Amino acid sequence: MDALSGLVMLAALAALYALVSGICSTVADAKVGGLNSNQWMFRRVGFQAAAIGVVLFALFVIR
Repeated sequence: MDALSGLVMLAALAALYALVSGICSTVADAKVGGLNSNQWMFRRVGFQAAAIGVVLFALFVIR
């Protein structure tokens, strides 16, 4: 596995971690967890954007 594949996997795992953490914080406490869940979902979107950016960069470098 080269460095770009590792970066894509790392960004995908970070997005998965943020997704699971957001869901768990919502289930744990609906009133207080809602704000925390919202923050986790924004982080998830950021990690997904990073993963897509790394994939696009990898495709650009390979060509």
